[in-house]
Amino acid sequence: MSIESGAVLAFSKYQGLGNDFLMLDGREAADPGEVFGLDPERVRWICDRRFGVGGDGVILALPPLGDGELRMRIFNADGSEAEMCGNGIRCLARFLADSDGDQPGRTWQVETMAGRMVPELLSDGMVRVDMGEPFLVPDQVPTTLPIGPAGLPQGDLEVEGARFGGAAAGMGNPHLVIPVEAVEGVDLERFGALLEVHPAFPARTNVHFVQVLGADHLVMRVWERGAGPTLACGTGACATLVACHRLGLSARSARLDLPGGSLWIDWDSQSNHLYMTGPAEPVFDGVLAPAAENAVQPDSNAEGVAELATRPETPRPAEPEDINCAIACVEGCQRPDDCPSAEARLRVEALLQSRSLDDLVALATQSLEARSQARFSRDGAGSGPPAE
Repeated sequence: MSIESGAVLAFSKYQGLGNDFLMLDGREAADPGEVFGLDPERVRWICDRRFGVGGDGVILALPPLGDGELRMRIFNADGSEAEMCGNGIRCLARFLADSDGDQPGRTWQVETMAGRMVPELLSDGMVRVDMGEPFLVPDQVPTTLPIGPAGLPQGDLEVEGARFGGAAAGMGNPHLVIPVEAVEGVDLERFGALLEVHPAFPARTNVHFVQVLGADHLVMRVWERGAGPTLACGTGACATLVACHRLGLSARSARLDLPGGSLWIDWDSQSNHLYMTGPAEPVFDGVLAPAAENAVQPDSNAEGVAELATRPETPRPAEPEDINCAIACVEGCQRPDDCPSAEARLRVEALLQSRSLDDLVALATQSLEARSQARFSRDGAGSGPPAE
């Protein structure tokens, strides 16, 4: 959905293996930075699963800076900007195909901070991405771990008395891969957070614990830099395959099972490029109202809502005495003299009076219809056997 729709910010939500993103289309924007108006605080609010829409990140489709077809920028849920995201670029490709009515076989030349990436839409709706070559030189990852006997940065890392032997690889962003006997036995919340900021990784790092089931079958858990535990990480799956192959634990092609599902990674021996194949699915379209004024914090989880009022400039964190009006006040206001929702209701009313509700709904409806027609058309045309 194009974002330049009057004063509202239109978005589409997509997910790849449960890794979910808000997609903003600024390919036709004269001044994308001005139109989006995104700063770390606003990104954090948008990605908040209670006060915002909810997501692991925000992805912008922008005009290219070089000779690519478009440029991708991705912001993590904490507001920081990432160099690349494998699940994110699959979602971007599916979003572009659904928006423009593209058919299987369509490829895109996408500029990222990690270099040129080339996703391709397959006939079964999956997306295959040429992820380029891995970075195995320490200062390219970056990491201070030295090159080990497996030909990539290796070493032991200690955090709070626990020692982990791991290997590092870069996919335009840094990754630490740690083989373990059983991924379910790892305290991911504790050790993922500690290893992300380990001094051996000056730009922080994504952390992946991997269990080997077979030469062509790996299981991994993900701690993403800037996002915490996520259901999947495409660049992390690529880095994990590279590390496991170099360590003698896997073949050059394997299925990697993540909490959100499976990815198929192939490390081509001739080109040295990694190819990632996996799903990407639409979730919903919506609009965010203007961000200029202080605005509403929804009383309930906002996921699935097509119209959302804007955030306050500084979101007010929940306090112990706060109440959820949607639950506590079903039989009447519990704080008539100090209602926590009164200001929010007034701002919603002002928004609806200044702009037709039909206009807001039409933005989401028109895009949803066009996107649905594109999907139906593509699915009907691609009813043959699954793509290799």
